[in-house]
Amino acid sequence: MLRYARNDDFGKASSLMALPPNFLDELRARTPLQALIGRSVRLTRSGRESKGCCPFHGEKTPSFYVYDDHFHCFGCGEHGDAITFVMKSQGAGFMEAVESLAAEAGLEVPKASPAEAEREARRASIHEVLQAAAKTYQDWLFAPGGAGALSYLRERGLSEATIKKFGLGWSGEGRGALAAAVARQNIQTDQLIEAGLMKQSEAGRGPVDMFFSRVMFPIQDRRGAITSFSGRILGDGQPKYVNGPETPAFSKRRSLFGVHFAREAVRKGEALIIVEGQMDVIALSQAGFGGAVAPLGTALTEEQLAEIWNLSPEPVICFDADKAGRKAAMRAVDLALAGLAPDRSLRFLRLPDGQDPDSLVRAQGPAGFQAQLGDAAPLSSVLFDMLAEGAIRETPEGRAALRKKLMEIADRITDKSLAGEYRAMLLDRFFAERRSPSGKGGASQRNGGFAGRAPNAAAKPAMRPVRVPIDPASADIERGRILTAILINHPTLLPDVEEAFALIDLPPAYERLRNAFAKFHDSNVTLDSPGLLNHLDESGLMAVAGQVLAMSPLPACAAPAATLAEAANGWWEMFGLMRASRNRLREQRDEQQRSYLENPADPVAVEKLIKLNAALSRAERAERDADG
Repeated sequence: MLRYARNDDFGKASSLMALPPNFLDELRARTPLQALIGRSVRLTRSGRESKGCCPFHGEKTPSFYVYDDHFHCFGCGEHGDAITFVMKSQGAGFMEAVESLAAEAGLEVPKASPAEAEREARRASIHEVLQAAAKTYQDWLFAPGGAGALSYLRERGLSEATIKKFGLGWSGEGRGALAAAVARQNIQTDQLIEAGLMKQSEAGRGPVDMFFSRVMFPIQDRRGAITSFSGRILGDGQPKYVNGPETPAFSKRRSLFGVHFAREAVRKGEALIIVEGQMDVIALSQAGFGGAVAPLGTALTEEQLAEIWNLSPEPVICFDADKAGRKAAMRAVDLALAGLAPDRSLRFLRLPDGQDPDSLVRAQGPAGFQAQLGDAAPLSSVLFDMLAEGAIRETPEGRAALRKKLMEIADRITDKSLAGEYRAMLLDRFFAERRSPSGKGGASQRNGGFAGRAPNAAAKPAMRPVRVPIDPASADIERGRILTAILINHPTLLPDVEEAFALIDLPPAYERLRNAFAKFHDSNVTLDSPGLLNHLDESGLMAVAGQVLAMSPLPACAAPAATLAEAANGWWEMFGLMRASRNRLREQRDEQQRSYLENPADPVAVEKLIKLNAALSRAERAERDADG
């Protein structure tokens, strides 16, 4: 039986943690999967298994099935075992999920190797030192010496409850005050140095405090353990913020301020918001937006983005509207491109000029920020504008340079199907700039209608010809030709429609085109029309392709100028009218689902079933739209 959690990522995780396979097998065996998932998903029995609405994507019709030892969603493709479910549903790491399930199952997690045990002991020791320091800093904030710092925080609009929630404090004036304060807990100076709270002085006068005369912001990991501090100076001195040094417990490029609180908020359905600074995180949290996190004074890193995507598939980037904020947003896009996937993207919230999240929520309140958050745009909507900003678009050379840049960006997306979608979308925007405002001849194209319809047709009464009964088989042949024409001009659609396209009836000559499409799809990363036409030419099929494109009239959605969305909508609308082909698709889906239930260990069968489900859903939606 397939154990989905044993994929490459989780296999690496388990080997790094040196957990024996028999322990993981015992843990899975002792964890009733339906009971575990049933805590957060309403399940109903369906034969030997249970089903419910998928917790990983919004749906109204249940397609999420839970079996004895694994789960699978036939809508979005998520699958795995008990460990995987805890990781995905709670944003937990591998070991965190294992430890949680082991505690419930009454199992003791095997001890790590001596070297790993020593490293873990050092980290635990550092956490204890940092916790003691945090308590000291908090006490000093509310003591007479911290009056200036406390006044600053209150002027920034923070309540006492928020100050205590985030554990904010005051470092004091330094000069060994922290070492003296924690000495009563048997914490030595060398421990403070190891924890990043003190350092050796450059003048050789012994250890000195890392932080002095600063408001202190504890940095926590996803489980809430303090790993370091960030200190802000009062007034206008530089540097404004200072972070603790790298230690066995703290890595700046892996840490996110506020991640512990954001993790809990996202689990409850709040949006994950990436902001620039600690005060933005705290202000948003106080206003009711608990899903905010911030990098620690640096550009977003690959490790931080991986952590963010682990918590939410579509976080919102909310950087300032100034030049620096725009550059930071573009760097985030540059970093994210390789990791984009159909179920993993970004949204962007551009604030009004001169505002940051902290100032906006103080000026307009939670409702004002919620309105802005509701307008956050998906990456696909803002990417062209971000890339085109500052580009020369009035000269052929400038436009050629911009077009090259757009294609290079799309090519960096590793998911082939998604890269094709972005490539088509960016080119649509690029060429749309050259179209006249009146959209010469393009009104029907933009609406996905049929070409050749006179603009003032409604102004003149038209004689209605006698209608001849339509032969369904002949009509489907004609529709098949139109579907083929759409794919010649928009081969980016091939990955999405291949299952449905294989089931329509075509004349023998067009059947050869369909086979050539499949070979082109299998052997090419870039699915564009010039590449397909070149492939057809090499296959001796250009004449046949020319016949297809010479049909009159062709719908506007089949034209090269149609957007990818128009082409896709037109394709599925046409297929939705082909009842026989649609029934074949449903029968093939049902047969594939029976095959999967008999042998769920075949990943190829799983992938095929997901594609068939997606194709059938799109076809049935098109049929309903046509009926409406």
